[in-house]
Amino acid sequence: MALACGVAVANLYYHQPLLVEISRSFHATSQQVGLVATLTQVGYAAGMLLFLPLADLIDRRRLIVTLLLTVSVALVGAAVAPWLWWLVIASFLVGLTTVAPQVVIPFAASLADPKERGKIIGSMYTGLLLGILLARTVSGTVGGQLGWRAMFWLASGMMVVLAIVLAIRLPKDTPATDHGYLSLMRSLWTLVRTQPELREAAIIGGGIFGAFSAFWTTLVFFLSTPPYHYGSQMAGLFGLVGAAGALIAPMAGRLADRFGHRVIRGVALVVVVGAYGLCWLLGFHLVGLAASVILLDAGVQSAHVCNQTRIFGLLPKAHGRVNTIYMMGFFLGGSVGSYLGIWCWTHWQWNGVCAAGAAMGLLALLAHVRGVVVHRAAQAAAPVEQDETKTDRELESAS
Repeated sequence: MALACGVAVANLYYHQPLLVEISRSFHATSQQVGLVATLTQVGYAAGMLLFLPLADLIDRRRLIVTLLLTVSVALVGAAVAPWLWWLVIASFLVGLTTVAPQVVIPFAASLADPKERGKIIGSMYTGLLLGILLARTVSGTVGGQLGWRAMFWLASGMMVVLAIVLAIRLPKDTPATDHGYLSLMRSLWTLVRTQPELREAAIIGGGIFGAFSAFWTTLVFFLSTPPYHYGSQMAGLFGLVGAAGALIAPMAGRLADRFGHRVIRGVALVVVVGAYGLCWLLGFHLVGLAASVILLDAGVQSAHVCNQTRIFGLLPKAHGRVNTIYMMGFFLGGSVGSYLGIWCWTHWQWNGVCAAGAAMGLLALLAHVRGVVVHRAAQAAAPVEQDETKTDRELESAS
């Protein structure tokens, strides 16, 4: 399941090391070709809103396989794009249908022992983050040797193979509810309104992924300018550097199980902001840039694991919808970060990108601090007993 997360989510990131080659192919500016990255993230957020609630309604194995086969078609559309706007629309459709990993993760969480949920989610996220980061390495290499279109053809074929494997290997699943689709969609707002920790996690998730996306969307442009003068292959190799941070994911999950998600998340958010400070000071030196990548990825993935460890413990019978709300915030923040990163690069180059990423990280940190203050105040005033009866009442109200 962790491997499936990584292979599937990679579809969202193959384009990043290839943006310079794509801009040359279509004679487009960096800001125009940046829409490919932005619309991919917007499509992903829309896909989560439309498809993730179905995880509470139908067999998740069937949903995962269907999504994988659909995204393989969208990837073919990207591979044959005759002009930039075609590619932008195809990228939106790729994002829209690449939501299978966000069905797999709550599926794994529902199978896990509650005492080990953080560790299991950490393992899932290790696969997810390795897919995100190594996608850049693979696409940079394939794009450099065979051209950017070859990467989308290859990705389409991998989705078909993955769909066949998961159809055979995943366990059968029993839907969590018999409510209709429209009823599930209406319950999303009820969950947002009644679950303050879910709102907090969504805001923090958007901030950290915005910081992450601002960096990775613009890195290929930064590496193509002085003092580096590197191409797409070098930008892809930085994915290997960032992959070192993926080793933190299982550790972050275990620490969240032991010390609480708020403590570990707070440390992780400080690391994210600090990574951009280091990147601003030493980003023009290769060692400094590599160290910044490791810190940024370790901080982002640790905070994300802590968020998901908490939200999957809120309403056990509504994992699909809880994950919908959280991941919508997460990837809407990512789309804002991608656009903001490209915009700041266009106007202020690398210093502007560092300022944008640090601002997104600070937004997440402020939301975390506010949540800690509110949580402690609520505990001091009237400790809330989170029993199963209350959980069932909240879920029934949401439904």
